[in-house]
Amino acid sequence: MEAMELNWILDRLIEDGADYAEVRMHRTEALEVVLKNGIAEPPEYGEARGVAIRVLCGGALGFSSTNAPDRESILAAGEKALRSAKAISGFSKKVSLSEESAHRADWSVEHKMLPTEVETGDVTELLKRVDNAITGVGGVSFPNRLLVLGGSVEEKEYVNSEGTQIRSLVPRVAGYFILTAFEAGCGSLQRIVQIGESGGWERIRAICPEDLAREESEGMAKILKEGKAIPSGKYDLVVGGEVSGIIAHEACGHPQEADRIMGREAAQAGESYLKPAMLGRKIGSSSVNISDDPTLPNSYGFYLYDDEGVAARKKALLREGRVNEFLHGRETAHDLGTWSNAAMRASSYAREPIVRMSNTFVEPGDFHLEELIEGVSDGVYIKSFQEWNIDDLRWNNRYVGLEAYRIERGKLTIPVKAPVIEATTGVIFSSIDAVGNDLIFKAATCGKGQPEQGVPVWTGGPSMRLRGMLLRSR
Repeated sequence: MEAMELNWILDRLIEDGADYAEVRMHRTEALEVVLKNGIAEPPEYGEARGVAIRVLCGGALGFSSTNAPDRESILAAGEKALRSAKAISGFSKKVSLSEESAHRADWSVEHKMLPTEVETGDVTELLKRVDNAITGVGGVSFPNRLLVLGGSVEEKEYVNSEGTQIRSLVPRVAGYFILTAFEAGCGSLQRIVQIGESGGWERIRAICPEDLAREESEGMAKILKEGKAIPSGKYDLVVGGEVSGIIAHEACGHPQEADRIMGREAAQAGESYLKPAMLGRKIGSSSVNISDDPTLPNSYGFYLYDDEGVAARKKALLREGRVNEFLHGRETAHDLGTWSNAAMRASSYAREPIVRMSNTFVEPGDFHLEELIEGVSDGVYIKSFQEWNIDDLRWNNRYVGLEAYRIERGKLTIPVKAPVIEATTGVIFSSIDAVGNDLIFKAATCGKGQPEQGVPVWTGGPSMRLRGMLLRSR
């Protein structure tokens, strides 16, 4: 994306009465290569490019965008945003922004080959090897296999009237597999596996999609053929990093988004069990530490500055079971008397930035997985999940295991079919008595907002042990 001179529109908006203005040139290019049941489909290319403008005038925010990045269209979008702010000034909640340092930066994620420039034939050949790894798993059939692999390049140029100027380029390798396993007399089982990292196409070697697909397929086959339902009751649980990661994302990350806490998302993505005065509130055991960190190298949710030009940093959401800090943009930070921690992201030029997670994870502990299992006399190990659900307040949770096994006298025994965890966030976090050292991350697309915005994130965590959890079979 060629650099554009955008300061002229800032000057014009300030001259016309804006108290603050920001402009974001935002371009995303994407490539997807598809293999369906072993048959290649036409590659899919996509590109979205435009300019977003946000202004603050008389205590009201106005937003507008255009996909025609010429001076006339940019000026029209800026004037529309300013008119919108002026029209609601005095009728809406008064908006103020936290005071933040101005930054000048030009950064990019290291890469050798952009994921959008890879030869599609090479990707198709890789997907065929992935498909062979799946169908080569014995014992069950995989009649439906949708394999998608490719990547994107996201470029931004951001300026605001306080002197911040940021340029960035983030390539990402991404894809997903939707697999259905079937065996006569046993039924079917479906699994969705998403992969994603920031970096060039060479990151595909670190992802190892063939090995990943084979491991997932073997787990599905074992559970489908041998899985047994367990009686409902209280059990000690050990959950794998995939499960602890989705719990961290859904039961900690989302409710600690300050716009939810302040009520803005109530009619859109939901509310939160947390209130502004609950910083420091203990909601879990001292073993629970959860963070959000956009600066993790090669992470799917990687960035160094958010879409308000604030420098990114690691956020300590829960520390020793206590609520430590919320996820903030400049508006919520001002309202709660603090500073932004760079959590504002927009999925495209046509969307305003809102408070988002990046890479949210349970911090690792000191235990080996074997030690966690050895400490359970009667329980279940849930390595991965197939389904989750949570209420709008992010308090009542439901997680359905996929690959799971009984634990008897500290040993893994028979496979368990679809164990269901149903508990409140407080019960889950308070039941954790030990955390493993085997931290892993999984790619996901986090949805939020109205219109909905999907942004790349990692969920992550180590294995964890939970005592006395109510469990049942689906």
